[in-house]
Amino acid sequence: MGEYKHILVGVDLTVESRDVSRRACELKSAFNAKLSCVHVIEPLSLAYGGDIPMDLSTIQEQIQDTAKTHLAEFASSLGIGDEDRHLIFGRPEAEIHTLAKEIDADLIVVGSHGRHGLALLLGSTANGVLHGATCDVLAVRVGI
Repeated sequence: MGEYKHILVGVDLTVESRDVSRRACELKSAFNAKLSCVHVIEPLSLAYGGDIPMDLSTIQEQIQDTAKTHLAEFASSLGIGDEDRHLIFGRPEAEIHTLAKEIDADLIVVGSHGRHGLALLLGSTANGVLHGATCDVLAVRVGI
């Protein structure tokens, strides 16, 4: 493991995000690295297959507003400034990869529930991030 200069922590803004961010903060201190955070909102049309016969824009805006508030509180508690907080729409794995490249992160930290069997075959965000990243990825075990 080399020296990390820029760590990107992916959070889902649940209680488990605290464990993930705690590990990211430990690494930030150990390497005197910069720390950024990202929360990806999956559009409802993707989550529900796109075949919903109603306008979801109001609900999506409410989700975005709530996430923006929670991300600001979460990031502030970690000492992460506005410029290093990222709220993005899309598929989490793809958006985390893209952002990591854009900000030149050399380590991505995400939470992993350690799923097995069918849940593992269906995939998880941590698994998707791990298999497509161009930098190191640390999957922090949560929910044990």
